[in-house]
Amino acid sequence: MNPAGAARVTLADIEAAGARLRGQVLDTPCLASKTLSQIVGAQVFLKFENLQFTASFKERGALNKLLALVAARDAGRLQLRGVIAASAGNHAQGVAHHAQRLGLRAVIVMPQFTPTVKVERTLGFGAEVVLHGESFDAAREHALKLAAEQGLAFVHPFDDPLVIAGQGTIGLEMLREQPSIDTLVIAVGGGGLISGIATAARALRPGIQVIGVQAERFPAMVNAVQGTQHPQGSSTIAEGIAVGQPGELTRVIVAERVDELLLVDEGDLEQAVLMLLEIEKTVVEGAGAAGLAALLRHRERFVDRHVGLVLCGGNIDPLLLAAIIERGMVRAGRLARIRVGARDHPGVLARITALVAEAGANIDEVHHQRAFSSLSAQSVEVELVLQTRNPPHVAEVVQRLQRAGFEAAVY
Repeated sequence: MNPAGAARVTLADIEAAGARLRGQVLDTPCLASKTLSQIVGAQVFLKFENLQFTASFKERGALNKLLALVAARDAGRLQLRGVIAASAGNHAQGVAHHAQRLGLRAVIVMPQFTPTVKVERTLGFGAEVVLHGESFDAAREHALKLAAEQGLAFVHPFDDPLVIAGQGTIGLEMLREQPSIDTLVIAVGGGGLISGIATAARALRPGIQVIGVQAERFPAMVNAVQGTQHPQGSSTIAEGIAVGQPGELTRVIVAERVDELLLVDEGDLEQAVLMLLEIEKTVVEGAGAAGLAALLRHRERFVDRHVGLVLCGGNIDPLLLAAIIERGMVRAGRLARIRVGARDHPGVLARITALVAEAGANIDEVHHQRAFSSLSAQSVEVELVLQTRNPPHVAEVVQRLQRAGFEAAVY
């Protein structure tokens, strides 16, 4: 580890980035959430970076880097044929959007299984998209190869001082708008976002706590900084922070300027996405919900703190969001699946559905099953998917069916 490396990014760099970006990216709101605060027992402030034009904080760092490249070109210090980046999506959109604004050619290398919504939007910004590899690391290696072959400037998504400084402007804005914040909980993938914010926060407020959050399935920064050996998975709904190898520079900064790193599982992330949708009426992707997921998973750690969270991205595949909503409804007892067994005679299905209606539940799906059943040949098995209020309501529906003589159970 090279401690001097962290000095390459300073508060002055972040302030310079803030001046450079002013008027070109949103100074997004940082607002208190009364409901979330009541739920987690801490004062919660949300920084709505999902409101940026590309729906992600990534355009801050990307634009800061691009503006520096253009300045070097205009001063005759650089021959700039275009830029290239590797990204799972949000960095891609940031680079593509601002390259288009600045009249630069942009090539984006994305992993093959990048959500379609991110691929299409990147193409919409005029970039050339190359799908390569199954991970960010494979895409990055291919992008570096293309950069060398075509003379393009590589714009790293996180391990670059100018990119880090651009992301750090979020910290300046949060502490200016909500000076009572004493704890920052930030999603960590490659480490660019938390490195920038931690650098700004440490300089402005030395006593502030900065805590990073990673998905359990992609704990690369946790392993690198803490020396642990958590296994790495193959996928996560937080694909924006699904990085297999953290940056060299960001690793140093995180080790020096971040107090703690926490892990959250897929259920935590799903719950946080759904809560932000229901309570705050805002759409975030898995990575954007990581901070709230940490508050939910490690609630005792944040009691009575004034916590700042960054909703760092809102680019979620609609089909994934729909699945998260349905799974959340199941966990909350608002969507239930029950199996009802009965003698197979005319009117039995009508009787079952009438009992469900009398209990105040709404039927989503009905499957009337005879052949694939362990019941006797004279019986029928009916599978129902119901819209319900909560787990006690599900139990009430089952009990009502049982009292009417039906075999009924949740499954």
